[in-house]
Amino acid sequence: MQKIKSVRDADVSGKRVLLRVDFNVPLDTSSGQAVITDDTRIKAALPTIELLAEKGAKISILTHLGRPEGKVVENLRTAPLSRRLSELLPGVEVTMLENVRFDPGEEANDEAFAKKLAEGEDMFVNDAFAASHRAHASIVGVAKLLPSYAGLLMEKEIEKLSEALAPIKPSLAIVGGAKLETKAPLIEKLAKIYEKVLIGGNIANQYKSTRANVFLPEDGLPQLEGMFDIGPKTKAAWVGEVKEARFVLWNGPVGWFEKGYGEATYALAQALVDSGVGAVIGGGDTAAAVVKFPFDPEKVFISTGGGATLEFLAHGTLPGIEVLR
Repeated sequence: MQKIKSVRDADVSGKRVLLRVDFNVPLDTSSGQAVITDDTRIKAALPTIELLAEKGAKISILTHLGRPEGKVVENLRTAPLSRRLSELLPGVEVTMLENVRFDPGEEANDEAFAKKLAEGEDMFVNDAFAASHRAHASIVGVAKLLPSYAGLLMEKEIEKLSEALAPIKPSLAIVGGAKLETKAPLIEKLAKIYEKVLIGGNIANQYKSTRANVFLPEDGLPQLEGMFDIGPKTKAAWVGEVKEARFVLWNGPVGWFEKGYGEATYALAQALVDSGVGAVIGGGDTAAAVVKFPFDPEKVFISTGGGATLEFLAHGTLPGIEVLR
């Protein structure tokens, strides 16, 4: 298979580089102004921005923010992102472009819109792993028009998630979350790769295990209304499984986290910290649930993707990766 070209190897000195990132961060707009409440995704892209700046590139940054549905939405402008980036990288000059989803051509992967984005640029770098499951103009369309490279975050996501598809044994997969239809293909695939697969979250109320190595909770909280979290017996057993494994893949909280059922999720996160086991934690809700735990970054990788992480684990690639080959 053709290798993806890396930004590390690109000659960017004096070149105009269009950098696609995923700065789709949570915002608090209750004050009437958009305030960033979690800048994890911005920080994840800093190494690529710094590398390009050090090599003398002229950087234009492109991202989406929220779901403006092809219209200009004042609270979804990129100005707060630009301000936060300036705080994190003082002295680094970049041009932050406006929210790419303000134009309906983005999600339609319109060729004319892709040409407009690429106009005047010398090359394209995709560091937006979390958006690369979308065949949009700024992900796929532009990559067909300019010499294109993977950013450092994109490289790391591919490397770590690929490792999760060929885990060191004994291996353990934990899959939680709410929607079985999005997780079922992943569960079936992981059951063929991992020695044990533990199913939590709301999908445990729906999933019918037909494989000997796929395990559902033995007890739950509260039992009479459906299981909102795994119970104490299951929690203790699953913490033990984490500590016995050499590699853990975890995607999805094992309780209804938004409603306050986070005890078992926290217990599993603490078990990962205590055991020092190598792990990949799927992004989105899982990352938000465990972000405060002091994971060793050399051993535990937290993906920036939500749906992109799921799709990569299920299929081994994404549209935004394939176009870079």
